[in-house]
Amino acid sequence: MITLGSCPKAYHKDLDKACSPAQTIARVKQALARSGRNILAENRRIDTGRLGIPVYMSICGTDAKAVMPGRKQMGKGTSPEQAEASALMELMERYDFFTFWKQKSRFSSMTWGEAAKAFGQDLIPIEEILHSVGDTCTPQQAAAALDLIPWQFCKILDLTSGREVMAPLDWFRQLNEYNGSSAGNTDAESILQATCELVERHVSALADRDHPTLPTISIHEHDDPVLVDLVNKFVAQGIKVILKDMTCGMPLPTVAALAYDPTTFPQQSEIVFTAGTATSPAKAAIRALTEVAQLAGDFESKTTYEPSGLSKYNSLEEIEWITKGPCCTLADLPVMASDDIAQELEHTVRALAQQGFTVYSVATTLKALGIPTHYTFIPGFAFRERTPHASVGMLTGKKIIATSPLDEAAAKLDRLEELFPQAHFLPFYRAQLSLNQGFPDKAQALFALSEEVQPDDETRAMSAFYQGHCLTLQNQWTEAIPHLKRAISLQHDVKEYHNLYGVCLFKLNEFDKAALCFQKALALDAGSAMDMANLGLCHVKTGKTDQAIACLQEAVTMDPTIEFAWKHLVDLTSQS
Repeated sequence: MITLGSCPKAYHKDLDKACSPAQTIARVKQALARSGRNILAENRRIDTGRLGIPVYMSICGTDAKAVMPGRKQMGKGTSPEQAEASALMELMERYDFFTFWKQKSRFSSMTWGEAAKAFGQDLIPIEEILHSVGDTCTPQQAAAALDLIPWQFCKILDLTSGREVMAPLDWFRQLNEYNGSSAGNTDAESILQATCELVERHVSALADRDHPTLPTISIHEHDDPVLVDLVNKFVAQGIKVILKDMTCGMPLPTVAALAYDPTTFPQQSEIVFTAGTATSPAKAAIRALTEVAQLAGDFESKTTYEPSGLSKYNSLEEIEWITKGPCCTLADLPVMASDDIAQELEHTVRALAQQGFTVYSVATTLKALGIPTHYTFIPGFAFRERTPHASVGMLTGKKIIATSPLDEAAAKLDRLEELFPQAHFLPFYRAQLSLNQGFPDKAQALFALSEEVQPDDETRAMSAFYQGHCLTLQNQWTEAIPHLKRAISLQHDVKEYHNLYGVCLFKLNEFDKAALCFQKALALDAGSAMDMANLGLCHVKTGKTDQAIACLQEAVTMDPTIEFAWKHLVDLTSQS
């Protein structure tokens, strides 16, 4: 149940909240203790102190690890209390989100046709399904496709009308993953935060795709004392900072921040490009700059960050498009701020509705914790990590392969082809089905056919990768390499491609070359325990004992279940 009563702001410093960070920390810790669950193992500060902008990391406890794919969450703020509260609330939203999906009683498993009969006017309009992927097929085609498999329908709140409707929530999870999950001190605070983050992801995706000329915001022409202090902390350390107006016509202001350290880039630091959205321009800029601090490792610790909303750039030449644009000030950006968070949410929802977007939300709050958490989505919003070729047919086919019994999937794909003849995704799904049926040789040939009809480099790369994967299943390591190299040349920022290429080289006793592949995979995902373990094994094979021990220790710390890493670590430490 979502309650959106009045929610006056009681804290204004770097973020607008219903209570102070200290009160949030106390409330979350009390909830964790009361629950009796091992959700939080540790919450510690991890920044080096160079910038003076605190960053915290919350480490998952055993109960959280059992339901969450990640093991740690980051939190940032202009004060230690806000950063600590941020890391704790990040854990709350993720834990509640993944636990929510395991609560089968919250869902009704039905095809679209069954749901239409059961819920009638209380079913989310199918036009919203089409809007969510920008599909131009007819509502009848969409309904027929959605009728091929059951979806998980759940009661959600349409914030525009204030009416509860039933929606296939797993459809939107396929599109957005956990983007849109949130936690707050109240329902209104949580949902507004989610809405801001969805707007941020949307405009980031548009800017990332189109590279528009964005106005450059003067970093000195503003009077918010927190923002002034934040900017000065970067300037004092010689960090180059560029703020951009990335609002892109949305009712909420979005500020993008580009930052790099000329003295440590690229040896010890990276170019960081991220964005923040809030109800006021100053708060949006603060969110963007504290996010920079969270990702940058103080521009001196050789850390690598995994990009999400915006692409990651590795050279100054690549960011040239960002440095261009007319000058502006924060006063030129839209304002949606008021003294009441619920009122801000109401005004934001109304403004988005005027642009053709509806905000939907469902409470994911666990009774055992009592911290308000939600999952929010806005059909029609973009997301950078989602393929631009998403469609009703593509996502339905993906779920057919993932959930349908093998003896039923082929007939469902045939029906999908009747609805969407010659669709580019069908050969790929038929290849996946053959692979799932245990025929890697047949699947490899089908993936080759699939590659020829894919619409872009990203999908061609995936088809090439799977050709290599099929060959590795048959121990054809040498034959797999050309396909994996082709996949990497088409899309270099997918860690799985580098991982499998490294495995092939390792199997061929090319240990130094394999190590480079695993290092590239780790540069894309520093938390990949398997790539760290594989790198350690390469060092074992090349006699680099100290490096091997360091990598293997790090790997088993990240994932204690990697048995071969433990075995080699024990052998090496006993020898030394």
